[in-house]
Amino acid sequence: MGSVGDSYDNALAETINGLYKTEVIRRSGPWRNIEEVEFATLEWVDWFNNRRLLEPIGNIPPVELEAGYYQQQESPATAVGLT
Repeated sequence: MGSVGDSYDNALAETINGLYKTEVIRRSGPWRNIEEVEFATLEWVDWFNNRRLLEPIGNIPPVELEAGYYQQQESPATAVGLT
């Protein structure tokens, strides 16, 4: 028996897995060896996390939003002009 939220975690994992298969495995094959798949996977994960523009967060890469979030957490007074 799983814990609360497991079904959402599984749904997200299945969604990302399907996206990966569609965008990398099926589109770029046939593959000659496992190394080709591994390098293509690394390139896709790098793009997905660092360069992909995501509309719901303002057409910026996820890594940029995350960096801004952590910067705001480090200096909340500065973010609201209390310095």
